[in-house]
Amino acid sequence: QVQVVESGGGLVQPGGSLRLSCAASGSIFSIVAMGWYRQAPGKQRELVADITSGGSTNYAVSVKGRFTISRTNAKNTVYLQMNNLKPEDTAVYYCNAAGYETTLKRFDSWGQGTQVTVSS
Repeated sequence: QVQVVESGGGLVQPGGSLRLSCAASGSIFSIVAMGWYRQAPGKQRELVADITSGGSTNYAVSVKGRFTISRTNAKNTVYLQMNNLKPEDTAVYYCNAAGYETTLKRFDSWGQGTQVTVSS
């Protein structure tokens, strides 16, 4: 089994910054991609940013230029640096990891989520 744990959420004023961290652990053979998603109250979960094992990144239009995703392959860890935060960034942020277990069975695992609140 693969576990995913996020950390780093909190309350920040508009224009401020936060850094989220996510670590995947367990019976991991390889990780194909890791990503951050978010879900605001009354809305569907949406992709924020993801990154492949080769370093290719993909961002939602709403966060381009403000958020940066990065990854430490050796530690199966992904980060989301969020700058110039806006009230509309308020949501529960979830980390996802996808890849293969040591049994070569594919996995697609989610963390429990971390709350980000942007408010003055």
